[in-house]
Amino acid sequence: MEILNRIPELREASFDGALTWFSDMKVANLLFHPDDDPAEIIRIKTGHKMFSEVESSILRTIIDTLDLAIGHDSVIEAAYPIFMNCTGIQLDS
Repeated sequence: MEILNRIPELREASFDGALTWFSDMKVANLLFHPDDDPAEIIRIKTGHKMFSEVESSILRTIIDTLDLAIGHDSVIEAAYPIFMNCTGIQLDS
C-alpha cells in the first residue's frame, strides 16, 4: 500500500523558504500554526486528525529545520502573513 504524502517540500531553509512553504501549505488546505503539534490537530468538520503519523513526522522535521535555520520567532513571523491572508486581513505594505 502506497502512503500518500500531501506535505509540500521545503525548498530552502530560509525566511523566504518558510514564507513560500507556509503559502504552499495554505494552497494545499493544510496550513497549521507552527506552535501546534500536527499530530494533535483535528478537523472540526469531520472530527478526524488532519495529518497521518507519517505526515506529522514530516511536518515536525520541517518546522525543526526552519527553527534551526532561522529561529522560531522568524518561523512564526513567516507564517503570520499567510494566516492573516486566510482570515481576510490585509496587511500594510
